[in-house]
Amino acid sequence: MAEVADNPALSRYEMVVDGVTAFVAYRRDGDVVALTHTEVPKALSGRGVGTALARGTLDRIRAAGLTIRPLCPFIAAFIERHPDDADLVAADRG
Repeated sequence: MAEVADNPALSRYEMVVDGVTAFVAYRRDGDVVALTHTEVPKALSGRGVGTALARGTLDRIRAAGLTIRPLCPFIAAFIERHPDDADLVAADRG
């Protein structure tokens, strides 16, 4: 599976698979990254791309020492299914 890369010019984490880009859009506020929307194109559905994208995004954020606000329902559900990532959620969550 492809690597997740930060694209700060477009404010999103991206994963390109077979020439198609899936992404998690974000807004950055200091050390907090608000994850606002996840998009996996139909051409990539059913292949685990969304899960790999979420995992790669959270891993990159953790490695950078940042926290998140999971505003995107997909990311929020991912964290609920993977409680080891709950420590990434910013305390204020607002």
